[in-house]
Amino acid sequence: MPKVDRELSKVFPQYDNLVLQLLFNRGLIEPKEIEEFLNPDYYKFHHDPFLFKDMEAAVDLIISHVKKGSKILIYGDYDADGVTSSAIMLDVLTILKAKPSVYIPHRVSEGYGMNKKALKILANTGVELLITVDNGIRNKEEVEYAKSLGMDVIITDHHVAPKEKEELPKCLIINPILTDEKYPFKYLAGVGVASKLALALIRKSKLSETDKVKLEEKILDLVAVGTVADCVTLLGENRVLVKKGLEMLNNTKRLGLKELIKAAKINSDKKIDSWNIGFQISPRLNAAGRMAHANTAFELLTTNDQSEAEDLANGLNLRNVDRQKVTEEIVNEIVGKLIAEPPKDKIIIAVSPSIYGKGKPWNEGIIGLVAGRICEKFYLPTLVITGNEHEMKASGRSIEDFNLIKAIEAIRDNLEKYGGHAAACGLSVKGIENLEKFKNNITELANLQLKNLKLNSKLKIEAEIDLAKVDEDLISILEKFSPYGEDNNRPVFSSLGVNIVDITNMGIDGKHLKLKIRSNNSKVRNALGFGQSEEWKDLRIGDKIDLAYYVELNEFNGRKEVQLKIVDIQRT
Repeated sequence: MPKVDRELSKVFPQYDNLVLQLLFNRGLIEPKEIEEFLNPDYYKFHHDPFLFKDMEAAVDLIISHVKKGSKILIYGDYDADGVTSSAIMLDVLTILKAKPSVYIPHRVSEGYGMNKKALKILANTGVELLITVDNGIRNKEEVEYAKSLGMDVIITDHHVAPKEKEELPKCLIINPILTDEKYPFKYLAGVGVASKLALALIRKSKLSETDKVKLEEKILDLVAVGTVADCVTLLGENRVLVKKGLEMLNNTKRLGLKELIKAAKINSDKKIDSWNIGFQISPRLNAAGRMAHANTAFELLTTNDQSEAEDLANGLNLRNVDRQKVTEEIVNEIVGKLIAEPPKDKIIIAVSPSIYGKGKPWNEGIIGLVAGRICEKFYLPTLVITGNEHEMKASGRSIEDFNLIKAIEAIRDNLEKYGGHAAACGLSVKGIENLEKFKNNITELANLQLKNLKLNSKLKIEAEIDLAKVDEDLISILEKFSPYGEDNNRPVFSSLGVNIVDITNMGIDGKHLKLKIRSNNSKVRNALGFGQSEEWKDLRIGDKIDLAYYVELNEFNGRKEVQLKIVDIQRT
């Protein structure tokens, strides 16, 4: 990482140099940005929902339908972002005396976004207003169809819109990423956008000011879950939303969330943080849509029945175990082939044998996870494709050097549907011929764009520090930087030339490594490497090493001790 400009120390004398370095690493150098980051006060820094250009009209349209007693349909999505968005909208509309219901499409049989078959069925039930959450920005044709069936439509979404304005759906749209949208923060998750519509409705309702504040705060637990789950940036307004949302999550009254936290065995002695959401809560919510239907996750978040909450949480826990097993099997299958025949191109395209008439299709619900694992292991943009010879679906994950959605936009002619972000995408294609053309086109594009780049995963060290400064004061500094997530990763530090004074292997079969280390002027510190004893089996007491690590506070039996979590080691 580049060193912080000395001038910053003069501008911000109240901050420690390490604090300034960490802020600088995150691109934060303006006083307002720094104040918002270090003191993310929800009531001071979250933006007025009515800054969205269509918000006033959207709220007025919803209110008119509520007054008429119209049936209102929330059209959701099957991932954790979409499910939390759906639950928020249902909560708020119900409290405001509307007649809402929720429809979440099946991941495999219907796919992402609106589809005409579902719209026809919904229209026949008397739906007069349709509100999308976390989808719809690329559904121009489906919106026109819904309108022809007598429905008004409001789209709330955060995905990349079509390039041409004529390709946008002709309805009210709440999406911060639109080119002509004036809303100041562009990177809300789907649940963030949905919560802004919900907040605007609350603000314009006839509830008392006290009840408005209570309802506004009540939905923030789900905003935190959906935002972290969708891996959007945790800088700017998202940080503000998640920080306050975590406060609400740690005191949540939602039976389903409480039971899911219990089922995931999240330590009740510690506060839930963004790591717990990203690695324990959201995978279980996502397991519903990946392995069966997302309705299970939605029902969990909205149930008021204790027994049902327990059953649903335990069910999602079991589905998550199944998801892990199936993911591992497909990853191993693909990795085995790539080791036997290393990739020659700058992109990996893994195709289920079922497309060529051999065996069962890979589970469509987990190919995005598989793509992520392969991309991380080989540090190449990766597409994983499943289906049959007639219909195929793909999920992609990418590296920072290759914008996946821009690449797909450039070669979209052979695709049925597509959408996503720079680092992740989903698409569908019909027919082997179209698939082969798409594969050839994106391979050619990746090879061209990445031709002269040396592609290696990089370990980003935030700062080199003396081991003597790894103490509780450093822990206090790091607490100011949480919650961690996209664009605000947990800091990795390095200390050079430290001495190993003891080595222990721990755990079942001695898989975990525990080092006792010190520098010339430091205390002895414990450094733990989970699952790393085999990797560093040649280390010896007395060796000098350069160490990359996280810093954490270990609390056990009432004792608190600063310890290091090993990221990497290099002998000196």
